[in-house]
Amino acid sequence: MPIEGLTLAGPADLRALLQAGLGDDPDAVAIVSADEQMSWRALDDASTRLAANYLALGLAAGDRVASLVPNRLALVVHYLACFKTGLVTTPLNYRYTAPEIDHALSVSGAAALVAHAERADDLAASRFAGDLSIGVVTVEGDAGGGGVHLETLVSDDPGPVALTPAPHDAPAAIFFTSGSTGPAKGVTHSLETLGWMTASAAAAFELTAGDRFLPASSMSHIGSFLWALASFSVGGRVIVARTFDAGEVLPLLRAHHPTVMAMIPAALTALVRDHGVSADDFASLRVCRAGSDTVALELEREFAALAGFLIDEGYGMTEVGLATLNPPSGEIRMGSIGQPIAGFAVSVRDDDHAEVAPGTVGRVWIRTRSRTVGYWENPEASAEILRDGWLDSGDLAHADDDGYLWFYGRKKQIIVHDGSNISPTEVEGALADHPAVALVGVVGIHDEVHGENVRAYVTLEEGVARPTAQDLIEHARATIGYKAPEEVVFLGEMPLNPTGKVDRATLKRIAEDHLHPHGLER
Repeated sequence: MPIEGLTLAGPADLRALLQAGLGDDPDAVAIVSADEQMSWRALDDASTRLAANYLALGLAAGDRVASLVPNRLALVVHYLACFKTGLVTTPLNYRYTAPEIDHALSVSGAAALVAHAERADDLAASRFAGDLSIGVVTVEGDAGGGGVHLETLVSDDPGPVALTPAPHDAPAAIFFTSGSTGPAKGVTHSLETLGWMTASAAAAFELTAGDRFLPASSMSHIGSFLWALASFSVGGRVIVARTFDAGEVLPLLRAHHPTVMAMIPAALTALVRDHGVSADDFASLRVCRAGSDTVALELEREFAALAGFLIDEGYGMTEVGLATLNPPSGEIRMGSIGQPIAGFAVSVRDDDHAEVAPGTVGRVWIRTRSRTVGYWENPEASAEILRDGWLDSGDLAHADDDGYLWFYGRKKQIIVHDGSNISPTEVEGALADHPAVALVGVVGIHDEVHGENVRAYVTLEEGVARPTAQDLIEHARATIGYKAPEEVVFLGEMPLNPTGKVDRATLKRIAEDHLHPHGLER
């Protein structure tokens, strides 16, 4: 039987997302960063003015409006304005290069692009940004060529412009996947699927109006985007981190005392290891969620020793939002991605789509009302993952007898060595536990005898004694035995994909092209 989360009463209404805060105390702070803040009333008024001014520019419900903006309060105002008008918000990864920007603009057919002024050079190099039907709206300066400024659209009185709510099934957002296995696809959500997603996340984190959520990662990705929506839906405060280093996050922890924080593991590791951090900095937190990448055992231990409680791991996808989490007020099992949250069912299946027994690794299938409506104008790709009300995640996990799930890796990334399946995630975790290892990526290398051998690429921490490749192999072997890598390659810099994760696809290309950087030891 599928593992079922609790039942939800209904979805959040993104068109009226601020009502809980407005009804409680409209002049209380709704959102704050290191240099600005807005009350519920101010946030509602600003997003309404922006919505009306977007329509006055010539935009209409259903038009896609791309954004290339770092974490700012203005980005949140933009999202709310799109929900109020039926515009389809299309966030672009802020690390995108000009070709990646062009791909997203082309696929989405965006009518306008909201872009930060510091990206002027990339916009100038873009083939499509200058030809959008409505044009470029700039943030915090001029991106070149004059044009419209977001700050003006937020502050100016639009006059009598009617805002007509879009239907719940109307497209509301397009998020582009990282594209590690090909060109990025546009994951499309409606107001309804985002509403269910928001309600599920609020329930999973047990959010109330008294919570202060610090989503310390990019709000152009589904994670922090969703954490903000979930907080607003219950009247909770959002704390915006403009960057994700300790220099930004520590002052926010000390000044605003968040109760919930979410970070990707790499940023959380740097925060925990910062020389200025102390246990007091985490005293206000009741939950620290880490996800989007594997949480190394060493990080788990270091965080628990410092903060006095465990990291809460979870699992999600752009296609569904947050799907699993360890229950914050229940048992958090170190290393587990938790249980299905409210509104979700998870089924672990074999290659014939039959459910497997607890403890057996299988593919994760997900059933939820927050499921994507499909990939934008790509029905073939949509059909590959959607079947009979379920979504095939392509990820591998096993469930224990209590319904807690344990992540194993992507099926297409599994390394088959001498007939045994080896998860690169598991190998990476064993190597990341070594104190000299900063980042690690593991891939399979074709071998005529063994099928595939395990190769690890690592970067090293500064100021730490350099281990040999054999040192690292033996370190991993002590934990995972035969799964330990046969080879270790030392890199000066680890390739990362646009979401900040180790880019296994690039490492695989390096391996397949026989590009052995200096430092390869066998």
